[in-house]
Amino acid sequence: MGGLFGIASATDCVSDLYYGTDYHSHLGTRRGGMAVRNANGIYRSIHNIENSYFRTKFEPELNRFHGRKGIGVISDTDPQPLIIGSHLGSFGIVTVGRINNMDELVRRAFARRSYFSDTIGGTPNPTEIVAMLICQEESFEAGIRAAQEAIQGSCSLLLLTEKGVYAARDRLGRTALVIGRRDDAVAVTCETCALPNLGFEVDHFLGPGEVVLLTADGWEQRVPPGNRMQICSFLWVYYGYPASEYEGINVEHVRYNCGAALARNDNVEVDMVAGIPDSGIGHAIGYANERKIPYSRPFVKYTPTWPRSFMPQNQTMRDLVAKMKLIPVKRLIQGRRLLFCEDSIVRGTQLKDNIQILFDYGAREVHVRPACPTLIFPCEFLNFSTSRSNLDLAGRKIIQQLEGDENKNLDAYARCGSSKNLEMIEQIRSGLRLTSLKYQCLEDLIAAIGLPKERLCTHCWDGSSYC
Repeated sequence: MGGLFGIASATDCVSDLYYGTDYHSHLGTRRGGMAVRNANGIYRSIHNIENSYFRTKFEPELNRFHGRKGIGVISDTDPQPLIIGSHLGSFGIVTVGRINNMDELVRRAFARRSYFSDTIGGTPNPTEIVAMLICQEESFEAGIRAAQEAIQGSCSLLLLTEKGVYAARDRLGRTALVIGRRDDAVAVTCETCALPNLGFEVDHFLGPGEVVLLTADGWEQRVPPGNRMQICSFLWVYYGYPASEYEGINVEHVRYNCGAALARNDNVEVDMVAGIPDSGIGHAIGYANERKIPYSRPFVKYTPTWPRSFMPQNQTMRDLVAKMKLIPVKRLIQGRRLLFCEDSIVRGTQLKDNIQILFDYGAREVHVRPACPTLIFPCEFLNFSTSRSNLDLAGRKIIQQLEGDENKNLDAYARCGSSKNLEMIEQIRSGLRLTSLKYQCLEDLIAAIGLPKERLCTHCWDGSSYC
């Protein structure tokens, strides 16, 4: 995943850029970068943030940044921003997304005698590939449009140019970009939670494929949005920060709706409802409020030093983070019938360990209610679980066991309430040693978000998507 923040201001923008970019830290922990433009050109800095937070890496060098426009990125892929010299002028670029046809684009580039200067393990930097595509055209607008059409997958981007900051949402809008305004500046962000504490008000949600140019005086549309959109549903379920909005729909509100939908379809008798911290909490509050069952916290998260466990790229480290960050509260566990809401079950390894801890601490029953359907298809668009094979998904692994073929009858297993779907869930429940397990139906998740299905990407659950 990853996040972007850009700003054009009438005064020095460095402080706003620094804090605005930092508000995307929940989306990545590998690299952070900032670039500002002034009369002397573009100054940029990139840091590895795997072992330290964004703010701690950039704070010591803030006095070296000066400028009235800038871009920032939190990236879990390549080092960014890149600074490009071209016939369009020099510009900085940051991107978020995933390019599935990189090999094809690289072959085309080599056929034209092009070259790449920035490689990762011998592989061209994805952001440099995007920059190359842009520079093949006669304007930034035409270049961005050509790049969006050439890329299979998704790509949202910011360009730091002499004119201002170009912002472009990916062609099908799988990630979000939002403009914020205040009297002296205009900002663009993936996460609206970056805006209020910096004094910005939400002004415009970019449409799919839309391109705008930001200056200190305002913003103007350079490429209109397309008609088709498939924004990632998982943004509301898990990735998004609770205070953020996408398409004007608040993340925390959707999570309450998800929990309430789970509750309306459930009649299990329990003593308390809890959420797996942090993203499961909103779902659990919605469930508890709907069924009027006490909400409690039998697991508390140690937040000072342990990040979100899906972020570390090494699986051993992910498992260690998952274990160390959640501390059980025995007084709230012993002798109780517990129901936990979770955002999702990906592999199930971490959840299985947590469940065993609950039983070790004396829980009578442990029930789990994921806020989304069973994950069956790896994400092809936003770098979620890209290091995992199909069989690393709990649902796909069970399909392999039941069918002898991981690709057999996928539609039947994805269909909520079908015999194969229920058999798969029962096998997952047994493997996790749960008292009961009941997933959210896709129809209820879509209703909780409030957008038509055709405007949402639900590929993780049912395999559907636009090309």
